[in-house]
Amino acid sequence: MIKLFKFLKGSAVTCAILAPLVMCLEVAMDLLQPTLLSKIIDIGVANQDLNYVLITGLKMIIAAVIGLFAGAACSFLAAIAAIKLGEEVRQNLFGKIQTLSFVELDKLKTSSLITRLTNDVTQIQQMMNMLLRMMVRAPSTAVGGLIMAVTLSKELSNIFVVAIPIIIIVVIIILKKSFPLFNKVQRKIDNINLVMRESILGIKIIKALVIEDKQKERFNEANEDLTISSIKSQNMNLLLLPISTLIMNLTVVSVLWFGGNMFVSGNIEIGKIMAFINYLLQIMGSIMMLINGMVMFSRAQVSAGRINEVLNSESSIKNKEEATTINKFDIEFKNVFFKYNDHSDYVLEDISVKINEGEKIGIIGSTGCGKTSFVNLIPRLYDATCGKILIGGVDIKNINIDQLRDEVGIVLQESILFSGNIESNFKFGKKDATEDEIISASKDSQAYEFIINKENKFKDEVEQRGKNLSGGQKQRLSIGRTLMKNPKIFIMDDSSSALDMATEAKLQNSIRNRMKDSTVLIIAQRISAVMDLDRIIVMDDGKISDVGTHKELLERNKIYKSIAVSQMGEEVLEIV
Repeated sequence: MIKLFKFLKGSAVTCAILAPLVMCLEVAMDLLQPTLLSKIIDIGVANQDLNYVLITGLKMIIAAVIGLFAGAACSFLAAIAAIKLGEEVRQNLFGKIQTLSFVELDKLKTSSLITRLTNDVTQIQQMMNMLLRMMVRAPSTAVGGLIMAVTLSKELSNIFVVAIPIIIIVVIIILKKSFPLFNKVQRKIDNINLVMRESILGIKIIKALVIEDKQKERFNEANEDLTISSIKSQNMNLLLLPISTLIMNLTVVSVLWFGGNMFVSGNIEIGKIMAFINYLLQIMGSIMMLINGMVMFSRAQVSAGRINEVLNSESSIKNKEEATTINKFDIEFKNVFFKYNDHSDYVLEDISVKINEGEKIGIIGSTGCGKTSFVNLIPRLYDATCGKILIGGVDIKNINIDQLRDEVGIVLQESILFSGNIESNFKFGKKDATEDEIISASKDSQAYEFIINKENKFKDEVEQRGKNLSGGQKQRLSIGRTLMKNPKIFIMDDSSSALDMATEAKLQNSIRNRMKDSTVLIIAQRISAVMDLDRIIVMDDGKISDVGTHKELLERNKIYKSIAVSQMGEEVLEIV
């Protein structure tokens, strides 16, 4: 938790310093009230001095007004400091997530990261607010009240020697048992976010398969788990209130009993007994406030641990101190093996292939044979487990990552668009792109025709994840966005599957013309998408089965031949 305080910056630091100071002023005014009240009773009322009563009463009103303004100022300053802290933590957490590699992101999971960015940061923000208000007020009032109570009567103050340790022991026992339960609650929130995210993103599939009831049942199970865990964690803390209230009431009864006996024997005035009870209530109220603060602190401590886990994570893919740049763009795989984590099997085994600069390469194979994993290694979305990948004769681990990814343009299988408009999505490829450049990229990606038919042309709205566009339209915009970069290495990962064959043929022709000097890799399921390329890599079960032209592979490779015949019929063999 303390580590996160480093994110208090600028005006937030000033507010965090001033808030406790003005809170101390409010506490001082509150502590003054019982003493003034006892003087009214013991001096003003006892001597029937109305003037003394009025003057002392006026002092009480002034003290109350000062305390009111001090409390309001503290709340205002604490709120600013807490909100600023939340903003900085959220900003740094989001920034850190952007630097992590796919390996770390896979490990942390998207649903958990969303919870950490929202719920966990909110817990820290609330804790900071309480820390600057209640956690300053409570100990100040408790200590101040104890000093004032001892000043009034040392004999009655002995009651605190018994009451306070009992409350402290109860608090420690309950918090020790509740801390693991709060950790469990946060994990359950992760789980419910996972189920909710999958259900919302997959709503079309859910409706198409008529599995709404199954998803409701799945969500209900996750929701019930969260409810049960939350109830268990709260039940532990709910014991604090009745136990503390019981101890407080017994303490008040003890003060009245012993104080009454002392009054009868003439050892204390009635006003002091009343003031002592007021201080006692302030002390006990402060202890209750501290208890609530400790409960919130224990929950915030769990959230802080989860946030620090992300902030302390280091990307497994880093720039070397003396990273080099490249000016040649041939690609070579040398005995490359790859698996996603230590517990999974190898998805690529002993991959060795050389792709010349400017060459147009097709990649084809059955589902799950490792095509996507193969191209993901080139821009270092993942690192190879064993072996080397060279670009321009340089190991990609020695190449500056920013330059590498800037020179590699990859269109992923899933066409992800961002909310905004068509133009803004194109500009993700090149932020300072001119209108002519955008039009050129849209024409080459075969998106221009449907764009100009829209009411607002390139300013037409794109909803979140492009849900107001068809699959083919999203694919063409995604391709156009990547073409905007004019990358030296251009990769299409089965990203034209939603296009009809005529549009795909035009697209392939445009890409060849636009990317004539670039190295191009195209993953496809259809033979027609790769048959005219310079060479085709045939993959099978994580290995390269063969490399050659369309005609060569029809002659010698059974896998390629069976795919071609299944898609294009026996007549495809006539060219052999």
